[in-house]
Amino acid sequence: MSFEPDTMLVHEVVPSPNHGERAGGRHPDMLLLHYTGMTSADAALKRLCSPDSDVSCHYFITEEGRIIQCVPEQRRAWHAGEGSWAGETDINSSSIGIEIVNPGHDYGYPDFPRRQIAAVAALSRAILRRRAIKPERVLAHSDTAPSRKQDPGEKFPWMTLHHSGVGHWVKPGPIKPGPSFELGDSNDAIRSFQAALHDYGYAVPVTGVFDQQTHDVVVAFQRHFRPALCDGRLDSSTLVTLRMLLETMKGHRLPFVEPNIPLAP
Repeated sequence: MSFEPDTMLVHEVVPSPNHGERAGGRHPDMLLLHYTGMTSADAALKRLCSPDSDVSCHYFITEEGRIIQCVPEQRRAWHAGEGSWAGETDINSSSIGIEIVNPGHDYGYPDFPRRQIAAVAALSRAILRRRAIKPERVLAHSDTAPSRKQDPGEKFPWMTLHHSGVGHWVKPGPIKPGPSFELGDSNDAIRSFQAALHDYGYAVPVTGVFDQQTHDVVVAFQRHFRPALCDGRLDSSTLVTLRMLLETMKGHRLPFVEPNIPLAP
């Protein structure tokens, strides 16, 4: 059944049957960005609108910048799957999902066209204005499901979006030779870093052990905020970037206890 689009930016409504009520009448306060990860836009849209797929999204943006709405914003689309952010686990009830056409890492992962990103920025700004979504709650799918997902990936231009008024961003700390922590390490510095990631919103155990879950979260963080190198290591650049994000997060009041890792000169 068709419906009226939520914004005049929509070029076409292509309804998906895959949606439901938001839990507890929840109003969305998160914007989640994905890539489609399929070989063509037509195949991706067909899957998102198939009653047999159990997946959907609110908005779908083609390489040419056409905006298609598949689910009304007041409905719970099925785009996020299992995940967590800032203690919330029903990401679908708390978010609006945008699928951005790109074949993804499994199919060559090309750059996102400028016209497409301009459409993402315009649509996102319209949603943020209507929903009063905080910049730090404009997220990648990989932020909420770091062990399962890597979209929209390190090629997605988060800095460009931020300069267009969308999302939280700081200039990443410079990448320099120096000490780092990685999978298998264990100490109080890692515990402090895990606590800081958790404070920002990531679902990471605060144990002091650099386990696989911590590694996956660090990679997700780097894909979003330090995309020049996504190696999963805790280095000075990753540390400085996280510290600056916490310092600039609106309403952040908790102190960031800096891990005792020597910063490269």
